[in-house]
Amino acid sequence: MGKLAVPKMSLGGKVKTGFLILALILPALPWVTQYMIHVVILIYLYMILALGLNIVPGFNGLLDLGYVGFYGIGAYTSGLLTVHFGFSYWLIIPLAFVNGAIWGILLGAPTLRLTGDYFAIVTFGFSELVVLFLTNEIWLTRGPLGLPGIAPPGIDLSWIGGPNWEFYGELPYYYLIIAMVLLTVFVMHRIQDSRLGRAWFAVRDDELAAVSCGVNLLTYKVIAFAISAAFGAVGGSFFARWVTFLSPDMFKFWESFLVLCMIVLGGMGNIWGVMVGAAVLVSLSEILRELLPLVGLPAEVRFLAFGLIMVFMMRFRPAGLMPIPAVAAQMRAGRVKRKKS
Repeated sequence: MGKLAVPKMSLGGKVKTGFLILALILPALPWVTQYMIHVVILIYLYMILALGLNIVPGFNGLLDLGYVGFYGIGAYTSGLLTVHFGFSYWLIIPLAFVNGAIWGILLGAPTLRLTGDYFAIVTFGFSELVVLFLTNEIWLTRGPLGLPGIAPPGIDLSWIGGPNWEFYGELPYYYLIIAMVLLTVFVMHRIQDSRLGRAWFAVRDDELAAVSCGVNLLTYKVIAFAISAAFGAVGGSFFARWVTFLSPDMFKFWESFLVLCMIVLGGMGNIWGVMVGAAVLVSLSEILRELLPLVGLPAEVRFLAFGLIMVFMMRFRPAGLMPIPAVAAQMRAGRVKRKKS
């Protein structure tokens, strides 16, 4: 009687499993402070945002400079529904997802016929329009006064005779955002390996060849933009219930640029590379925030450091730290072409 063959886990699978175990036990380690947990939550939040944005430039080859607009829409959707109607966060998550997707369709349908810099300028204008709306429509958002009093999430089991738990401290948010990251990664992998994902990669590599194979460019681009916007809104919904206060200044263009830098640093189109990029830049931002004042420099100087990182990346690793083969091949081909010319 033959023995049952047990498939061996690859090295990459072992590394990912190790990181997941470390993430789950991190708060229990004796040297981990509340501040460190706060920073790790921020890293996970930016991972969700970067994975969502990665659909547009990474899977479709389009430059989106207005992603922070959907982030803000999701945050204010969560905040307003909580403050005015007392909605449960577990109901707000799907509502924010749907609302973000709707706004993605409304922006993408009329503008995705544009290409290159023209499309990027339109998305930048959209993000600025969202900030202006949040600032000026005081009757709805309270404008520059901000939106305070956003209740934290909770788990209400009173309808079955159980307790009503409200989130207190950073620990519940930590495990909630881990669950959201894992779900996001699962969805991204499923999309990447699906017919939809293959169509997106075909559009990114060669639009003319994709059209000749029966891919409807506008339809697939609008779907990509809608899904990307939906994940940005979900990230915003978590942010609102985590910080319990919102202000239009939280959703400036810099946020879109930062998320885009994470994708470029990690490797456009690479799910794990994007997550690494988010971890590196958020960690570096917090380290420089602490170190720069010690040498007499303002904390805002760290933005120059990010610019220098991008310059060095474009010079030595234009495809990112962990590029997918197709993007790396395109970068090499572009370099060879420029040298010949």
